[in-house]
Amino acid sequence: MISQALVQSGSRRLRPLQSVEATRRALERSPLYSEELGIDLAQRTDSAYFRWFLASLLFGARISETIAKNTYRSFVQHGLTSPRKILDAGWDFLVYPVMREGGYVRYDGRKSTQVLRDCEMLIADYGGSLVRLHDAARDARELEERLAAFYGVGPVTANIFLREMRPFWAKADPALLPLVRKLAKRISIDLDRYPRKSLMFARIEAGLIRRRHELARESARRDA
Repeated sequence: MISQALVQSGSRRLRPLQSVEATRRALERSPLYSEELGIDLAQRTDSAYFRWFLASLLFGARISETIAKNTYRSFVQHGLTSPRKILDAGWDFLVYPVMREGGYVRYDGRKSTQVLRDCEMLIADYGGSLVRLHDAARDARELEERLAAFYGVGPVTANIFLREMRPFWAKADPALLPLVRKLAKRISIDLDRYPRKSLMFARIEAGLIRRRHELARESARRDA
């Protein structure tokens, strides 16, 4: 009886450890948000970088991730994947049909204005090239400052864009969101074991953000 009780006790201790390990492995395989949208940042091209910049502008508003993704796909469906093409399309076309088809209704006019103004600035200041923007920055801090100079781009949007650029841009290294650190700690994931500029680190970060509600519930069940 004593031996059986010890086995059962050991089994209960192993289950949480196995659960943490399974969660860690799943996070290491998480797709980037850019990958989910069909954007291959590993190509290291201005075209891919701009498409992710556009998606980041859409994610940066107070709307659901689903609406942001659907609206980005609407831009792609209409062939609006470069700053020049977006400017040629104009405000009215962005509001309807592009924004409306994606469900981006509440902020459609304001976001259309932002996208157009940011495309204008990217062309005027950097010849339409985000690579030039990166190269013009002296360090990570100045890179964030240059992004923040775009109309409507605040810390949230800059962080969305830069955290997936970490493995591909030398100067991209935004601060971790407090939410990410807190959640990683709650589920016993040691972020310091991963190089911050690695693709795996970016995957874990994306996975933590994507699954933040689910992981919080899992952690609460284990703590109960």
